[in-house]
Amino acid sequence: MERTGSGLREALLTDAKTGLEAFRERINPLLREHFDTVISETAREDELVAGALTEVRDIILAGGKRLRAAFMCVGYFAAGGTDEDRILRASMSIELTHAFLLVHDDVIDRDDLRHGRPSLHARYARFGQTVFPRTEDAAHFGDSIAIILGDMVAALGNDLIFRSGFPNESIFRALSELQRIVSYTVIGQAMDLSFEFRKDIGREDVLRMYEYKTAKYTVEGPLTLGALLAGGDDELIASLGRFAVPTGIAFQIRDDILGAFGTEKKLGKPVGSDVEEGKRTLPVLFALEKLEKDGRVELMRILDAGSLGKGDLERFRQILRDSRALDSSTDSMVQLVEEAKRSIASADVPDDAKGFLISVADYISERNF
Repeated sequence: MERTGSGLREALLTDAKTGLEAFRERINPLLREHFDTVISETAREDELVAGALTEVRDIILAGGKRLRAAFMCVGYFAAGGTDEDRILRASMSIELTHAFLLVHDDVIDRDDLRHGRPSLHARYARFGQTVFPRTEDAAHFGDSIAIILGDMVAALGNDLIFRSGFPNESIFRALSELQRIVSYTVIGQAMDLSFEFRKDIGREDVLRMYEYKTAKYTVEGPLTLGALLAGGDDELIASLGRFAVPTGIAFQIRDDILGAFGTEKKLGKPVGSDVEEGKRTLPVLFALEKLEKDGRVELMRILDAGSLGKGDLERFRQILRDSRALDSSTDSMVQLVEEAKRSIASADVPDDAKGFLISVADYISERNF
């Protein structure tokens, strides 16, 4: 078999844009190959589940930067790992973990699009309409399929580490870390949900939620997984963590901004869904702090309506601009990126890994909206 990982380190550890594009070209065929094998095996047991796995495969391959898998490989190289083929295949585990969380997240957020395609629950709700007389039963069927398929994809992610071929002690530590990543993500998700009815939240609450929900599983967790599989020590992992947490929080702030000011083509899901759900994002909190009473009342009317009326999204955007909440959110993001860059610049990490991580931090903070 061709050694698909050969030259991986050199291809990845350049600048963020070039490295991530090269990485996607290497990992996407492996993801397709892995799913095709699992789908073929599953079809012998159950056609419905095999079909749903096919949908998951197609949603995953329709988009995504593979940032988490790339971070896992960077952590491995930063800790002195040299088996490029093995870590490339193992890094699919975090992509499957990401997929399982997104499938469940789409149910929670009621998002019907993912990477420009119908999300899994939406696809099977439509199928349910052909067999169930009541709309609510069809929707429940779609949600149920998404929940159990998400569980299955999570198990597939664990299995990739189980079978990765690294030393048993490294596998044990990595699997334990993966469970920690998911646990923190659940805590962050629960905090996010609670913010919809809590009236006492502040910026520190939201930033802590971003750390748990995004930073730990998007940046810190993958870097740590890779370092553990290479036998990295606690000092290295701590150094990577000091870079990862502010980077991950900055990533989420940028996501909040793009969620309101981006386009559906760029996001692959409806623009303004966070606004429609009334989420208290960092830009929203900045606006509430800065607005006078009438402005706060108008902003809360939009957030609490449950759906966006004509002109509401554009009015929401204008409120964030006029109150300078957009500027404050962007400034916070840039400050976090600079903190992350200073941290990794002084860390005992190979120069190529260090250069890539600094480039990624800059890439995250680009004002692309």
